Amino acid sequence: SADGGRNLSLDSIPMGLPMSDPTAWATAMNNLGMAPMGMTGQPLLPDFDPALGMMTGIPPINPMMPGLGIVPPPIPPDMPAVKEIIHCKSCTLFPPNPHLPPPATRERPPGCKTVFVGGLPENGTEQIIMEVFEQCGEVIAIRKSKKNFCHIRFAEEFMVDKALYLSGYRIRLGSSTDKKDTGRLHVDFAQARDDLYEWECKQRMLAREERHRRRLAEERFRPPSPPPVVHYSDHECSVVAEKLKDDTKFSEAIQTLLTWIERGEVNRRTANNFYSMIQSANSHIRRLVNEKAAHEKEMEEAKEKFKLALSGILVQFEQIVAVYHSASKQKAWDHFTKAQRKNISVWCKQAEEIRNIHNDELMGIRREEEMEMSDEEIEDPSEMKETEESALVSQVEALKEENDSLRWQLDAYRNEVELLKQEQGKASRDEDTTKEQQMKLLQQALQGMQKHLLKVQEEYKKREAELEKVKEDKLKIETLLENLKEQESSTSRVCACSQEKECPVEKTLSNSPVKSEREVLLVGIISTFLHVHPFGASIEYICSYLQRLDSKICTAEVEVLMTRLQNTFRQELSGVGASLEKRWKFCGFDGLKMT
Repeated sequence: SADGGRNLSLDSIPMGLPMSDPTAWATAMNNLGMAPMGMTGQPLLPDFDPALGMMTGIPPINPMMPGLGIVPPPIPPDMPAVKEIIHCKSCTLFPPNPHLPPPATRERPPGCKTVFVGGLPENGTEQIIMEVFEQCGEVIAIRKSKKNFCHIRFAEEFMVDKALYLSGYRIRLGSSTDKKDTGRLHVDFAQARDDLYEWECKQRMLAREERHRRRLAEERFRPPSPPPVVHYSDHECSVVAEKLKDDTKFSEAIQTLLTWIERGEVNRRTANNFYSMIQSANSHIRRLVNEKAAHEKEMEEAKEKFKLALSGILVQFEQIVAVYHSASKQKAWDHFTKAQRKNISVWCKQAEEIRNIHNDELMGIRREEEMEMSDEEIEDPSEMKETEESALVSQVEALKEENDSLRWQLDAYRNEVELLKQEQGKASRDEDTTKEQQMKLLQQALQGMQKHLLKVQEEYKKREAELEKVKEDKLKIETLLENLKEQESSTSRVCACSQEKECPVEKTLSNSPVKSEREVLLVGIISTFLHVHPFGASIEYICSYLQRLDSKICTAEVEVLMTRLQNTFRQELSGVGASLEKRWKFCGFDGLKMT
């Protein structure tokens, strides 16, 4: 090549050594620390020198011998899988035995770019070291010692891995067999302050970049800051007052008003403007109440629509169940196959379960409505009086607020009068006439406000008198309620005495078919259930419904009770053969005529 033989190369000239004795050839190769044959079956040492000193007494090494299965270190991707002879300009490198364990290395320091090289020949120079290790990458510095070792610093970290690949190679200077011209290289990581400093600088730079990246990400996801609030002025005040009357801009305007009040913009001159804005904010409450009422009305309408839709769905469910029941009758049932009958019965059960669930939901909605209606109907007159009293109290409080607002307006007018008086002393004589007119106008306004105040006070006194009357009426109603309660207690005692007299009469009626209150409740529930099912129901279906209410109910108890009441319940047989089915029906209306 153009570099004068510095690159890694293999001499392809075949060797002239006779191959009549293969064991001698293998012994020679193993004494050199090499495998006798390559991966392709070709000799790996074509340029073998027979004059090289061999270590005698070592038997040939077989790769299949036990104890040699050592895992080699990871090989860089650009290095060959099998180590080969390296020819340089001034020296030759022979690879180590591949079956020996890899040379030991220390822990790699962070940012390592420097290696320690030991086992150099005594006659080795810096030029020879540069010639060998320059093939691994750019060498920045070589620090050689007198004791056959040196430190080499490379430009990049990955070059250190290439240098470590040469660890274990045997070096020979030229063709000399002198001990001073040979050695076994040992390459290891070295700890250098320059490498550590560069690594720390690089880490700090990466940390700065990471912080900058995180800051940009945080700024991207940070919510935008609110717009700045303008300073108070008469023009801005009028703009905010108009926005307070607009529903779409109310939230922005109320925030501006709050900021102005917290900044301390309220003073004698601006008190009236701020009061008018606060009054506008108070009037917004009525709009909010009306909006809430409209939403409640929409919710009620939606509830009504849902109830109507649910009732329509229930009607359709009833029609589907009726179709299943009619298909289960003998006229049509005998024409279906077994698989079809099974599917129809499964569908019928599913439809009945879904219908019962929807029916319970509709009944729950109706019960809630009935409860609300009963709560509205059962209202005491005392509650009505309390509502009237609370209405009067709220009116009185409203009058108090109006009274306070009028006082504040009077104070504001007085402050303006004082300001005008101060300005009057400083003004010129030409403006005296206009000032007097303003004073007269202000005095007239004050007189009008005082008259209004007197009227408000009179109304306040009237409201207080009405409140006292309402309280007296309330006391009278409470006394009447107590008298009524006493009368009810006396009547309850009389009823108790009459019940004690009627006890022997009830004992004579113990021969009735219904023997306890629990059986009465069961009869009522079963009759309502069968009334909903005009085509009748089996005893298992009735008991499954009753066991939802009470798990202790058994089928035998229900059947005995129903057989006792022959005028209320009637048992019918339907079907033929295997499809024979017993159904119970409610016949209370017909039984009433018979009894």
